[in-house]
Amino acid sequence: MLSKLLPTAAWRISIWTTLAFALGTAVAFSIVYFLVAQGIQERSDTWLTGETEVLAQVLADTPRDHLYQRIVREVAELATQEVPNERNARGERLNSVFFLATDSTNKEVPLWVGPGSADAFIAAIQKAKVVPGSPQSVRVEGLRQTFRVVVHEQNGNTVYLGLSDRGASRLLHRFARRFFAVWGGMFLLGFVISYWSARGTLLRVERITETVARIGAEDLEERLPEPANSDEISRLASTFNRMLDRIQSSVNQLRTVTGSVAHDLKSPVTSIRGTLESALCETGNENWRDSVGEAIENLDRLLLLLNTTLDLAEAEAGALQLDRAPLDLSVTVAQLVDLYQPAMSDREHKTTLDVEEHVFVEADPGLLNRVISNLLENELTHLPPGHLITVRLRSQGGSAVLVVEDDGPGFPPEIIPRAFERFVRGKHSPGHGLGLAFVNAVVQAHGGEVNLFARSGGGAVITVSLPVSVLQPS
Repeated sequence: MLSKLLPTAAWRISIWTTLAFALGTAVAFSIVYFLVAQGIQERSDTWLTGETEVLAQVLADTPRDHLYQRIVREVAELATQEVPNERNARGERLNSVFFLATDSTNKEVPLWVGPGSADAFIAAIQKAKVVPGSPQSVRVEGLRQTFRVVVHEQNGNTVYLGLSDRGASRLLHRFARRFFAVWGGMFLLGFVISYWSARGTLLRVERITETVARIGAEDLEERLPEPANSDEISRLASTFNRMLDRIQSSVNQLRTVTGSVAHDLKSPVTSIRGTLESALCETGNENWRDSVGEAIENLDRLLLLLNTTLDLAEAEAGALQLDRAPLDLSVTVAQLVDLYQPAMSDREHKTTLDVEEHVFVEADPGLLNRVISNLLENELTHLPPGHLITVRLRSQGGSAVLVVEDDGPGFPPEIIPRAFERFVRGKHSPGHGLGLAFVNAVVQAHGGEVNLFARSGGGAVITVSLPVSVLQPS
């Protein structure tokens, strides 16, 4: 069981989290332990100092008669009984305080109240060189505990008062044992909580991994479950599902493009092959030049189809390279309409041009020429003979608006919502369905938009809006 848990991320996360928590609480306890020990010592020193001064005053005020030593001892014994909770395991009171008084003017036996003989304590005090008025720790030979000793001198009397640290040590040890008991329980509880919390979170990540592993190129329909809450993993699942939507859309689009391109390429390639085979078979006939010229024209159309498809793919992917420059759109539109005028006349179309002068846009001249050419080519290819085509250009609200309008039969109603999608065309359309898709992609890459409307009374209206340039060529 442990061998299965150790490699898991939940185990590592929980153990490191618990260790960090344990280390932090241990450091916090060490600080509290030190402060408590310091507070107990300061309290003991304060009590020792005050009691020493009281006992010294009693020595000075007590008459030197036959009751002198008895009175002083009784006062000292009362002082030793002020220390609480100093009892052994049997409940017997422990004598944790000693009192020693000497008189430099009198060589009498020192007054002594305390455990055992005074000689060991006197030797320890002399060895420690206790300074009057400053509490100091003294270790007495033969005793395990240390005594905190205060010395006070007054009127030739020297008073020594000591307090064992046994009670403070027991209190601190009891405090430490209880802490470690609680600390151990918190460590285990914290580990369990951390492990189950991390395990629950990582199980959701594991489900994401399993779902991703099941998703293949042929199965893009599966999606990750998105919980109602909005935590990081839920947002990850939502983001991943949106990415799958885009991938599925791109794959479906790629399949559509591949199928459409393969279908559209089949006819011109077959035609070119037939034309060239026919030219090879016509020995001794000069008509082969016409066949080769026809094949070259088909190759040009095929190359145009491929270039348009690639440019459209780049534009839709946001990778179309734009060589922007300030461009007088009025001049460009007028030149292209003049260029297509003979072809329009051959189709018996009447073209009306209404262009506002000096409408500048910041655009790629080559791509914008192809956009306008596609719009005019679309009219020339799909509009039946003998119709009116109107081309207008205006500067409106910070945009250059180009309108191409005709009074023909217009687009089929089912085509209008999808007219700017690639390979969308009418049933009898001779084109490839790339012209308007290319126009829309290039215009959007320039920060503009294209719209298609059905004209009241019959016909179609296509509007192209581009941001007006604040710069003009010098």
